[in-house]
Amino acid sequence: MARTPAGMAPVSQVLEKPATGARGAARGGLANMAGSALAGGTGVVVTWIVARSLGAEQAGAFFAATAVFVLAGGLAKLGTPTGLVYWPARLRATGRPHLLGTCLRTGLTPVVVLSIVLAVAMWLAAPFLAQVTARESAHVIDAHTAGLRVLAAFLPLQAMTDALLTATRGYRAMRPTVTLDRILRSVLQLILVAAAGIAALWTAGSLSAFALAWALPYLPVTVLSAYALRKVYRAGKPPRARTHRAERRALRREFWRFTGPRAVASVAQLALQRVDVLLVAALGGLAPAAIYAVAGRFVVLIQFANQGISQSVQPRLAEALAVGDRRAANDLYQTATGWLVLVTWPINLLVIFFAPVWLRLFGDRYAADGTIVVAVLASAMLVATGCGMVDMVLAMAGRTSWNLVNVLVALTVTVVLGVLLIPAYGALGAAIGLACSMLANNLLPLIQVGRSAGLHPFGRGTRAAALLSIACFGVLPWAVTFVCGTGTGAAGRTLAMLAAVPAFLAGTWLLRVPLALGAFKPRRRTS
Repeated sequence: MARTPAGMAPVSQVLEKPATGARGAARGGLANMAGSALAGGTGVVVTWIVARSLGAEQAGAFFAATAVFVLAGGLAKLGTPTGLVYWPARLRATGRPHLLGTCLRTGLTPVVVLSIVLAVAMWLAAPFLAQVTARESAHVIDAHTAGLRVLAAFLPLQAMTDALLTATRGYRAMRPTVTLDRILRSVLQLILVAAAGIAALWTAGSLSAFALAWALPYLPVTVLSAYALRKVYRAGKPPRARTHRAERRALRREFWRFTGPRAVASVAQLALQRVDVLLVAALGGLAPAAIYAVAGRFVVLIQFANQGISQSVQPRLAEALAVGDRRAANDLYQTATGWLVLVTWPINLLVIFFAPVWLRLFGDRYAADGTIVVAVLASAMLVATGCGMVDMVLAMAGRTSWNLVNVLVALTVTVVLGVLLIPAYGALGAAIGLACSMLANNLLPLIQVGRSAGLHPFGRGTRAAALLSIACFGVLPWAVTFVCGTGTGAAGRTLAMLAAVPAFLAGTWLLRVPLALGAFKPRRRTS
């Protein structure tokens, strides 16, 4: 039997068996991925509406403004999205649930304060930010400033929504994230942005109106997220829970010792996802920034799928590592990576295959300049997703300072290559910089996780999913178009998919055992 430190609950009492843990992760991950698919789909439609309604320059300003908004919100959260999962899971696993209230207050209170401060700063700095990102399009600066200020007003709500929902996931409650963030917020954004787009058919499209439509859903979602956290906290609160001042003080120190490096790393991580748009806007112009944002929109779909699985696995992985059960942790990591590859690699390969078709929906200029950008980013995403949620695994192993170093290295790669390449190559230069940073941000922690924790993602399921995806979506469609002479237009590419999709589904069924798809079966009730 596995030993546990004194005062800690036995492993058998706090951990599920590996198969049971995978089943629980599958249930939460499936729901989250379904919600993420909806959120990603609505995000693509919102991007299309903005691009078609505002024109390339104003659309570029909109994407730059939302990038600033997300970056400021990430800074306001102070790394708590990791701490608010890691510590609730750890406190329950180690028999200290009476400290959960202290943990939540420790993580949430600074977010409220800092988000308000940053909202004021963003409001005041809006003219400067607009001048920097739109200096080659002076006629857009006033509208850009107004859009930035609209978003600044909603910044505290965005930061609190993410922090509150993260805390519910620390209790293994995935439903609030799925229903409130993935579904409610995304659907409301689509409805309101579509309404703004319809209004733009009769009047000139207003950047600030689109910014308001995009940000307004954070208001109801924040209120409902606070209610959801209160509900799960009260349900899990021990009766007559008492804590000593020394315990609370010690927990606060441990919480911020763990979360502090992650605070900087989380901002750098967000910068990796958003600073490229700002660099293109500042160094290449707003129109190339719009092209780059549209071409890279599919990356958000992949990130949503990654989050859908990793957010479900994260509390279970934290519990396993907290009590030293590395076998359970490795099983979860490898199984989840297999699922991630099975979902995301076909999307990446299809995005490359259909890039000239779907980019043309945004306009001919997007298709002409964006196809190569898509190919570069999608190829890098294949490597990144093949490593699994390695950044999260490293954090759950307690190596948040290593996370910080890795992300700073990747951010440096993005900025340096962007500054060197964007003036000459525009959106393609930014894509090369982001692709290289993706490789650094995944391969470095992959080596560290393997050496420090003895974990790696390359199990039977990962290998099976990778080979199946490459065969069905990386080789078969191109072979069909070449052999049958169907051409590479929309019709020819669609016909090729008629061969690829059934082959993939059949292969998935045949490989269901190594892919651990049995975890998705509903549990039978026993009388």
